[in-house]
Amino acid sequence: MIDRLDAKILDLMQRNNRLTVEQIGAEVGLSPSACQRRVARLRADKVICGDVSVIDPAKVGKRLTMIIEVTLERENPETVTRFKQAMRKNPQVMQCYYVTGDKDFILIVTMRDMEEFEVFQNEFCTQNPGISRFSTSVVVDTVKIGLAVAINADIKAD
Repeated sequence: MIDRLDAKILDLMQRNNRLTVEQIGAEVGLSPSACQRRVARLRADKVICGDVSVIDPAKVGKRLTMIIEVTLERENPETVTRFKQAMRKNPQVMQCYYVTGDKDFILIVTMRDMEEFEVFQNEFCTQNPGISRFSTSVVVDTVKIGLAVAINADIKAD
């Protein structure tokens, strides 16, 4: 379980993971060594599961973002596992969610252009015998993007 200090540390790190433990410690009222121990524990406990740089897809030639809804032919463990493995391996798939409801998976993908998307669609959707249906929405405008988790409201006072 995390406490209020952990929550503050996590909130700061989500906004800027390049902060030093000295900067974080000063912000939350801890010494750098105490802050470092907490950050190390949060990493060891897999509360912090990665540190990334957020890239603007358009600036690296990926001008199209699509949301693909996938319905599997049969939702059996083998088909689900194979699909998950294929999506984990594909670098064009930014996010993949196994969901409830009338769709089985929601994918967020980025592509250079429609030609690249057509190749992806043929390889992973059209020619995949495990998929019965899929539909694609092209993102017109990115209103908000992020992976930050709202933390502070969920932590009880010490």
